[in-house]
Amino acid sequence: MSPQSYVKKNLSLAWPLALNALLMQSMLMIDTLLISPLGEISLAAMGIASTIVFFVLGIQIALANGTQLVLSRAYGSGAENSLRKGLWSGMSINLSVAMLFFALIKLFDRQLIGLLTDDASLTTEVLRYLDVSLYIVLFNAITQVMIALFNAVGRTKIPFKGYLLELPINVAASYLLIFGTGDWDGLGVQGAAAGSLIAIFVRMLFLGSCVRLYHAPLLDWSKLDASLRQNMRNHFKEIFPVAANMTMLQTGATIYMLILSQLPLSAYVAITLIMPWVRAGTQFITAWAHSSAITVSQAIGSGQMGDLRKNVDVSIDIAVVISLFSALLFAALSLVLPHIYPDLDDATYYALMAIAPLYIFLPIVRGYNTVHGHVLRALGRTTSVFKINFTGQWVISLPLCALIVIGLDGSIFWAFAVFPIEELVKMLPFRYLARKSLDEFDMSKAEKLMYD
Repeated sequence: MSPQSYVKKNLSLAWPLALNALLMQSMLMIDTLLISPLGEISLAAMGIASTIVFFVLGIQIALANGTQLVLSRAYGSGAENSLRKGLWSGMSINLSVAMLFFALIKLFDRQLIGLLTDDASLTTEVLRYLDVSLYIVLFNAITQVMIALFNAVGRTKIPFKGYLLELPINVAASYLLIFGTGDWDGLGVQGAAAGSLIAIFVRMLFLGSCVRLYHAPLLDWSKLDASLRQNMRNHFKEIFPVAANMTMLQTGATIYMLILSQLPLSAYVAITLIMPWVRAGTQFITAWAHSSAITVSQAIGSGQMGDLRKNVDVSIDIAVVISLFSALLFAALSLVLPHIYPDLDDATYYALMAIAPLYIFLPIVRGYNTVHGHVLRALGRTTSVFKINFTGQWVISLPLCALIVIGLDGSIFWAFAVFPIEELVKMLPFRYLARKSLDEFDMSKAEKLMYD
């Protein structure tokens, strides 16, 4: 595949992936806006409950991302039965994890909420929200694996259409169920959870109909045999480090925010305001990295690896270009933030100005690391990626953040500087491991990644 064809293919995969991620983030923002008229108790209840649910959803997405690599290789190989086994192995694993978390949260919901609040009225509202929203975990397990299938075969527009369908249904159903109609007063905060549940159920039906339309043979159970059990074990061994990596990073991000909450209020508010923009602004970098991993996995599955090194280099170069463009957007954002948030204290504006050079620089190093991490996973180095991320975040950056904020009572600049420092720490190990892995990768290593 020529570099031009490789870039064109990756871009066609990447833009729906990026928009999918933005739509996912917008759903939580919309629910927050809808619930805000109900008052602080309802907002806090949704915040606590959604933190619990989204933690599980993050693990499911990570498992599905691992399955996506397995399915991409199977699709590249052209072996329909390998694709079928990968689909059902991924579905079985993700749904089993979903049912495990569902049962654990159902059994220990009061104890879990008790760790986060001791307010009786707030606990009641959180339980009401969880009673409904927890079922999202079950539907999401199925939808994420179907999304992984479509991404793996290059049909990334289908999941995008699913999100486009889900979003207006979520808004309409949530509004109606929160506030009611006529003489019915609605369900309050529980209505937001019910609206989201209805919307994701509709998305699941849509994706299921698309699987049946485009990939009906994969649903034929009669062609599965006893080898599925071994396939499932191998599948889990590969994707578990991906889920562990995501869980570790999510937990670390939460601890970061807990440490940063010890800063002066204006500094913490500034970080709270800028973080959603940072996450949104790096979505296309992440989508490009995902699409690169899909293309590399397909090439491994097909055995056509002559241009593997060259195409990975192109992926890294494009990731740097996208990262530089993101940095320019963040630079522009730094100039208009006072107009977006016009009623803040002067101390908060000063804090935002202080960290502007850091969040402008951050996407450059983060984008470089992101594409390396995804390519390494495609090459079967998921455990190595976990080790690099763990060392960078838990061994170096989190202790450094605690030292700056709690030990030295440092400024917001040095506290926020830990984020780009973490990426810089991981940069050389990622580059070294990627180059080493590409130099050593051959057909024998490719065959070890194929389960059949």
